[in-house]
Amino acid sequence: MQVNGFLKKSRLWIVFTPLAVFALLILVKFLTLAFKDAAPEAEEPAVVERGSIVDRNGKPLAVQSVYYHFGVTPKMIKDREDFASIVAPYINISKDDLIANLEANNNSKFMYIQKNLQQDQYESLRSAINKSSYKNAVSFEHNAGRVYPENELASQLIGYMGTDSRGLSGIEYSQQALLQPVPDKNAKGTIFGNNIHLTIDANLQYKLEQISKRAMETTQAESLMLIAADSRSGEILSYISLPEANLNEYSSSSSMERLDRPAVTSYEPGSVFKIFSTAAFLDSRSITTSQQFVCDGIYQRTTNRGETIRITCLEHHGALTVRDALKYSCNDALAQMSESIGTDSFLQYIHDFGFGERTEVELPSETKGSVKDQNDRLWSARSKPTMSIGQEISVSALQMVQAATVLANQGRMVKLTFIKKITDKDGKDLENHTVTYGNQVLRSDTAKYILSCMETTTQSGTGSKAALGDISIGVKTGTAQMADPVKGGYSDTDFLSNCMAIFPVENPQIILYIVIQKAKGETYAGRIVAPVIAEAADEIIDHLGLTRSGAASLEHSGTVHIDDTEEIVITTKVPDFTGKSKRELLPLLEREDLSIQIKGEGWVVRQWPAAGSPVTENMSIELYLE
Repeated sequence: MQVNGFLKKSRLWIVFTPLAVFALLILVKFLTLAFKDAAPEAEEPAVVERGSIVDRNGKPLAVQSVYYHFGVTPKMIKDREDFASIVAPYINISKDDLIANLEANNNSKFMYIQKNLQQDQYESLRSAINKSSYKNAVSFEHNAGRVYPENELASQLIGYMGTDSRGLSGIEYSQQALLQPVPDKNAKGTIFGNNIHLTIDANLQYKLEQISKRAMETTQAESLMLIAADSRSGEILSYISLPEANLNEYSSSSSMERLDRPAVTSYEPGSVFKIFSTAAFLDSRSITTSQQFVCDGIYQRTTNRGETIRITCLEHHGALTVRDALKYSCNDALAQMSESIGTDSFLQYIHDFGFGERTEVELPSETKGSVKDQNDRLWSARSKPTMSIGQEISVSALQMVQAATVLANQGRMVKLTFIKKITDKDGKDLENHTVTYGNQVLRSDTAKYILSCMETTTQSGTGSKAALGDISIGVKTGTAQMADPVKGGYSDTDFLSNCMAIFPVENPQIILYIVIQKAKGETYAGRIVAPVIAEAADEIIDHLGLTRSGAASLEHSGTVHIDDTEEIVITTKVPDFTGKSKRELLPLLEREDLSIQIKGEGWVVRQWPAAGSPVTENMSIELYLE
């Protein structure tokens, strides 16, 4: 048989040569890739754990938490009935609703079933999913969250952290860089934020909030502010703004509940301001303590330009000294005193007290208030006497408290603060608050005299309902008409009632200031806010252990019995370690089936995983102490 002439050798070379070259190229490429260094794996970006916010005693007020978003690819769920039976017991969705959701999103590539699962929910659900055939169809997203153990306590001060891990208000906002530092681009692992120790005492805050809420109910007021500060250090011990928001339900709160009134709102303080204007008159030696001013119920004067000034007084007080004028809160006498001081000098004292400027506390959006000068288009011959009685000037509650530190510290201002100290993740102090003094605003004898006048006001004047009996307290009350935003001018129905208190008078330690806005019925400050001052001051004195005159002395044997601490038992669920001391935790280190990590000194303020999480073999439990 003759071979077909088509398969000649020359033609075979033409066919197979390109194939051989192609095969050789593939082999070379394979060998190149085989011996080439492996590309480095993409590294996980650094994770930042946000620092905690605690009170002055280390009580947790805002702590890091972990939430999980649970999602699914609907197309991969072939048996929805079976899937829903496995998942529904661990989430807040019924079996039928879950099936309906899956069917409604059948064509979706991905859908969230439930967001913000707690740690214990996540652990249980993931365990159930892993035992099923659906683990490739579901996903869990790890998210950093925030828990506020005390709910609404001091909510406007603490503030709130949003879903993007950034503070939206309060300390959470102003101290964002300390709480959650931005990691360097080359950072790896976990970066820990610093802890903020506030100056407030959470237990005292709670007690004063209860008093304030009762006052709100009694007066049917629209809002209330109350600040208690250590006059010697400027540390704010309690900071209240009602109504308030529950920080764990912040998204559903109202704008009124979120409003930080003491910092961001300004108002005319009325007669409380007289303690500062009178101090200016005396300190400038424009008047003397023995000088008398005759009140006939109205201050009236006509200027050279024909402008008539009229300021009424509630009574015809007759001849009054400076002490009497403050005792009876006489508008006529204060307006007469204002004639004796130069306008520039008077305004300088007002600014030296801190009015018209921010106090620069650690809170966002603080108001400057408003202090007019002679170049202001609204300035008139009436302005100086009117400002001396607390009108035609707007202030914040924080400004009022800081100005009061001048009276409590022999004429020298002390700057206010909300931060006691800053610590790292292990509880090591990074920064401690030190007292910051401002200018010497008054002579010490002027400050001392004004305090004595405030004590007289308590003993027999408009502030008599704030008297304590066994501890000296100086107060000044004030009732001011509020502006009418619709008609202009002053409202006939809306009033602001406030009271400033400093105690003990002979050795000032505490400044207490309260503001009640738009009370219904009785609005006179001496009747509605002075009693609240007395109740709050009593609570502060007992809480801080200030010595009361005539207090009973108790003898003690000197022996203190400490009960044995109960052994911590870990079985199937992680217990709540909050408040446990390091000494109580040490026996846990002997456990071979668990990895217990104790970080810091003192008592447990936070833990991971959360209390109630299922205990698993070789589980790692992290406990943070402060």
